[in-house]
Amino acid sequence: MKANGRRGVWTAAACGCGLASALILGIAVHDLRTPPPPVSAAGTVPPDSAPDRSSASGQAGMARSVPLTVTVPGLGLSAKLRPVGLTDRGEMPIPADPVTAGWLDSSAAPGENGTAVLAGHVDTPEGPAAFYELSGAKPGMSIEIRRTDGTTAHFTVDAVAVYPKDRFPDRVYATTTGPSLRLITCTGWDGETRTYRDNIVVYATFHATP
Repeated sequence: MKANGRRGVWTAAACGCGLASALILGIAVHDLRTPPPPVSAAGTVPPDSAPDRSSASGQAGMARSVPLTVTVPGLGLSAKLRPVGLTDRGEMPIPADPVTAGWLDSSAAPGENGTAVLAGHVDTPEGPAAFYELSGAKPGMSIEIRRTDGTTAHFTVDAVAVYPKDRFPDRVYATTTGPSLRLITCTGWDGETRTYRDNIVVYATFHATP
């Protein structure tokens, strides 16, 4: 069932297993000389919790507008965004173009009140993909989302969490009072099985334009 509008986050949560499985589709690295950066232990959150500092920020949300790009200046990460909808199985597909990340169009738009969900591949057999640098994220880093209405939504990283694929918590998608953001990709490369064991989730909260 495809979700529409702001109710989509709840649909995503209800379909957590299917959605989580779709979010772990980072393709295995074969001969990359430089692996993705290791996840920083600082700022990690327990698997059963999810920070919500959106209401504490006191920032009013922006009008809904489709996001175009995501940039994390501190990581050198910059990727185009494409809206994607939940499949009939409740899964979030990631764009086929590995250097383009997906925005779940039934979640909040970045900057809008609620939880905006972005997901991207970490790599392909040919090299780094859209969210290759994401595992280097640390609390305090800035995230910028350029939108179709000409505005930019600014966020600050609150926390970084790593969850095993088979225990990915639904609450990652839980709605928040004010604007918040989740960036998701794969981590935890297993050289024996040549798959990723985990997902990394970057939690971020909206703040006013500098």
